[in-house]
Amino acid sequence: MRAGDHCNQPLLRKLGLAATARASFYFYNVREEVDRLVEGVEKARRYFAG
Repeated sequence: MRAGDHCNQPLLRKLGLAATARASFYFYNVREEVDRLVEGVEKARRYFAG
């Protein structure tokens, strides 16, 4: 995961956000890493959904 403004400061200002997070994939990633990312995103979604 990478956090920051990802060269998109005008949009983030318009949306009222300080930063975002994004997943970075490359040829060396394996299926298990993708599965763990999906699990983490689902866990965060449930947590913030209340």
